[in-house]
Amino acid sequence: MTTTGKAKQLTIYLGETDKHDHGSLYMAIIEWLREKKIAGATATRGVAGFGASSHLHTANILRLSMDMPITVTVVDAPETIDSIVAPLGAMAPHAMFTVHEVEVVRPAVGVVRT
Repeated sequence: MTTTGKAKQLTIYLGETDKHDHGSLYMAIIEWLREKKIAGATATRGVAGFGASSHLHTANILRLSMDMPITVTVVDAPETIDSIVAPLGAMAPHAMFTVHEVEVVRPAVGVVRT
């Protein structure tokens, strides 16, 4: 494996029913990130979780929730992540954001974005 360097990981915590305009917030975020030519982003649907309200969201058939937790994870250069936090905060004012410094490691194949 080849170490490609320091980066930052932004994770955005949302609910599946959170909206932006007339669509889902997580898809609006993914589309916006793609338009901005961000290195990559993934939206992941959780199987269970709770937030500040302590309301439990679970995929358990007996407690089927329509508002499952969603995380959007973005990894890119530190300056790129720093530049997108404020606009995403405006897009998702009720979401929780975390930012972590990470070391990007990938197999030595393909094109490494600089």
